[in-house]
Amino acid sequence: MAGRLFANHLRSVIQIQRCGLMTVDRIGNRDVVGYGFNGEPSYLDRTDFPCPAVRWKENTSDIMALREKEKGDWKKLSIEEKKALYRASFRQTFSEIDAPTGEWKGILGLSFIVISAGVWLYIYFKIFAYPEMPETFSLERRLAQLDRMKKLDMNPIEGPLARK
Repeated sequence: MAGRLFANHLRSVIQIQRCGLMTVDRIGNRDVVGYGFNGEPSYLDRTDFPCPAVRWKENTSDIMALREKEKGDWKKLSIEEKKALYRASFRQTFSEIDAPTGEWKGILGLSFIVISAGVWLYIYFKIFAYPEMPETFSLERRLAQLDRMKKLDMNPIEGPLARK
């Protein structure tokens, strides 16, 4: 029982230390404002989880002055100041996140390049690498071979389903 209690305490200490080491390196002097997407102090622009754990920009004197000013009446803030506060906390707006990126064009182009390379490779092998087909593959030769097999009664089908 005492071992489990010690192990649980040790696990929480290790997790706190791990997050503490990662936090200093990754977020700098940005504010941690919430739990985040997965509990780690990271920034992600997501429409399904709109509240990142840290702010987008690091704290500067201008931003800190605006934060002090925002604690008062918001009607006294100008539109530019409100936008600066928003951009300090978030990298993109929802419309910017949902905007098309044009990535499909590159994927489609690469797919066409691969398909075209495959077609050209097939044509190359068909013309230059493979030898000519033997005469026995022509239609008249195959029909003559089938006629000969019937005359010699080769591999007859026997049983209740056989027809003559």
